[in-house]
This record gives sequence, structure tokens and C-alpha cells, in this order.
Amino acid sequence: MSRLFRLTTAAGRHTWRLAVRLAWITALTAAAIVLGYTLYAVAMLPPLKPWHTERLKEEFSALRDSNLDFAGYLQLEDRLFAEYREKVASWNENDETYLFSRFNPESPVSRLADGAQFNRSFRLAQDKPAGQALLIHGLTDSPYSMHAMAQTLHAQGFDVTVVRLPGHGTLPSMMVEMSHRDWTAAMRIAARDVVSRLTPGQPFYIGGYSTGGTLAMQYALDALDDPALKRPDRVLLVSPAIEITRVAALASIIDFLSIVPIPVLEKVRWQDVNPEFDPYKFNSFPVNASRQVNRATRALRASLLRAHERGRIGELPPVVTWQSVVDSTVGSTGAAETLYGRLNGNGHRLVLFDVNRHRYLASVQRPQAGELIDRLLRQKRGYALDIVGNISADDTGIAIRHIAPDGAETRDLPELKWPSNLVSLGHVALPFPADDPIYGFQPGSGRHGIPSIGSWLLRGENGAVTLTLGSLTRLRSNPFWMVVDKEVGVLVAKDLGQRR
Repeated sequence: MSRLFRLTTAAGRHTWRLAVRLAWITALTAAAIVLGYTLYAVAMLPPLKPWHTERLKEEFSALRDSNLDFAGYLQLEDRLFAEYREKVASWNENDETYLFSRFNPESPVSRLADGAQFNRSFRLAQDKPAGQALLIHGLTDSPYSMHAMAQTLHAQGFDVTVVRLPGHGTLPSMMVEMSHRDWTAAMRIAARDVVSRLTPGQPFYIGGYSTGGTLAMQYALDALDDPALKRPDRVLLVSPAIEITRVAALASIIDFLSIVPIPVLEKVRWQDVNPEFDPYKFNSFPVNASRQVNRATRALRASLLRAHERGRIGELPPVVTWQSVVDSTVGSTGAAETLYGRLNGNGHRLVLFDVNRHRYLASVQRPQAGELIDRLLRQKRGYALDIVGNISADDTGIAIRHIAPDGAETRDLPELKWPSNLVSLGHVALPFPADDPIYGFQPGSGRHGIPSIGSWLLRGENGAVTLTLGSLTRLRSNPFWMVVDKEVGVLVAKDLGQRR
């Protein structure tokens, strides 16, 4: 017995020493990561501007303002933008970075956006609406990223409300303190207002782009358990953030030293500091943005798993998603496998935009670009799969393959083709038409004689201009927007027809 006691005691001491060593290793590793990132941020990031450091007081907070209705939310937004204008008016008007920025109301990009009115929540209303829709924009974006989808739904007879998420639309510095709880609270305030406008027989849609898609899908899952939430009749997702890279978990610690009240350490709050020339999207990116989207996507995946384990996935409304096969922002496997791998029946549809598979690009394409589609086609699926891609390797024309859950396939030829200089779509391109005045890539896109940002194409050496030249080659609009527009029309007609 005493020997057993000695062995047990020795094992306990060994386990304790091992635990202490692991704790020390973990702490030292975390400290090294924090110190390393701090040194990088201080030494390598560009100097911060007032829009990176100054804060606004009238932004929505879930802790303070969750009892507001949507009218109150809009009134708070009025005060926020009044404060924003007053703040911007105090800045140095001779600073070159200000003169050509989104913050200068006389800058070319401000004139391009006609004053950027869609940085705020907005509603497209009907005299006699056929339905109600709530749309939610993505991280670092603004309600403008849902403007084309809102117009599509409005053309089908819907009242459409697009809510501005807290932390967005004003200064990038406001993303430093925003929380995904603020986003959820603001979305629910807007949802309650939209639902209150429903009349008998009207469908209720909820949708979102990128992180807005995360929130829309979370709402649909929460509504399964919360009778206070009106269940949507359909969920529309564009490039939804379902999973993000595991490295994003480091956002929980790397800005730790920013709590030290030394001005130079304010840089530690930022992952990227870039010129703010985009009227509807922040180019600078704070560590907190990664932290919050990581929390939002983790919460969504936990809710998906919980609904799956409890056998309630089948109660979800039809989910329709438009996703590029290549997506350098959130990836494509999150939507295609993590989300749709659990959905089953009930009208779910995944629309994948393939890369340009013309033969002349074969030598430079990554083989991985086709692996996702090949994998999905081999799997048993509980949803319809549409693939938008080349008619053949010798043809830049577009075919849409409609593949039912049982494998039955039909094909449409929509009289679209790949533009000669495009190799793929991508995350930021999907929600905008090709002739969008801000992001359109088509020659002639723009407004007031100012070319659209999506049509800018500068060549030269990095360092010649304040922008990274490579950032201007990323596609910012969708040459196949007609596919999205037409599909939404079909869905609305189907839903309204079933209710008559």
C-alpha cells in the first residue's frame, strides 16, 4: 500500500512538473509572438494618421444601446455622422494623404461616390411591397457592398433594408474597439424593424456578404431556438465567412502591448496601414478586426454543429450561396464543405464561380483551383450545385451546370464570356456588377468623368505611388453579375408563387 502511495505521489509530482514546464513554454512562446509582432509593427508599419488614432463617441454599443429600436439606431447614426464631419473638418487640409483620401469631401474618390451616402444604413421601399429583406455588409466594408443585391430584390417588389454594422462607414479607427456583439445587436434591431413591416403572405429574406453572411446565417440558426426571432423564409449569402485561417487566432494576443500608453505602441493595434482612397471600404486593417471575425465564425460553426447534432438542420430555410472557387479572403471550403456539408434538402443551392479554364491559361493555373469542384462532384450532396465556368477548354464562353442532389444535370448557356484579361473571380468581386460606378472593371465605368476604382490599372515599380501596384490588379466587380441577378428573380418568383 505504501509503495502504491509512493508511486502515485511520484506520478503526481511528475505530472505537476510537466504541467509547469508546458505552462512556461506556452507563456514564453506567447511572449515571443507578442514581442516579435510589436517590433514588426513599430518598425515596419507606416506612420498612423488621425483616422487611425482618433475616436468617435456616438457609435452604437450593445452594452449601452441595445434597447433602441431601428428609428433610434438611425437617430444615433445621424449623430455619429455629424460628429464624424466635425472631426474631419478639424484635420490638416494641406496633408497630401488627406487631400486624396475618402475623408476629404472634395477629393476625386468622394466625388466619384457622390459623397458616399451608402456608408450609412439605407432602405429601398415600395408603395406595396411583395416582401421584406434585410441585408448585411462585410468586414471593413459599408452598406454599399449590398447595394446591387438590394436593387435586385427591390426590382422584384421587396422592401430592402441594409444595416450599417458598428465600427464601419466612418473612420478605420472605429474598428479598433468594435465587437461582434455590437454587430449582432445592431442586426437584431434592424431585423425586428423589418419583421414589423411584414404583412400576411409576405416572405422575409435575410442575407449578407462576407462577415455579413456570417451574421445572417447565425440569425437563421438562432431563430431555430429563439421564438422571439422571426424565422427567415430564405437566406442569401455572397462569399460568406464561415472559416478563416487558424493564424487569425493570434489576434487574441499580438496587440497586447497596445495597452501600454505610449504613442508609438498605437501601431501594434494594426495589421495593415494603407492609404484610404476607397470611399466605401477601409484599406487599413486592425488586429481587432481579425479578432472579432474569428469569434463570429467560431460561434457560427459551433451553432451549426449544435443544430446538426440535435437534428434541427432540416428546419433551416433554403440557403442560397454565391461563392468564387478561389477566395483569398475567407477561402471557399468554409461555405462549400463546412456549411453545405451539413445542409440537406429544402431548396439549398450552392453556386460556384470557377476559374477561367481556357487552354491558354493552363500552364499558369494552380491545380488546386479545380480540386474543390472535383471533390464536391464525387461526394453525396443534400443540396443543388451550380457551376459557372467555361463551355470547354477551347471556349471563353460561359456555361452553367445545374446539378441536382441526385446527380441529374442540365446546362444553360447565358451568352456570357470571360473577358480576355481575367483569370478568375474572387471575394471582393462577387457583389458588384461589372459596370458599377465605384468598382466596375469595364472601361468607362465611373462617374463625373472620374474612372471607377475597379478600372484603375497602373504599371511601374512599387514605391512610385502610395499604393501597392499589385492591389490594383485584384478584380473588384463581377462580369457574371447577371447570373446572380437572374437567380434572385427566379427565387422570388417561386416564393411568391407558392404563397398565392
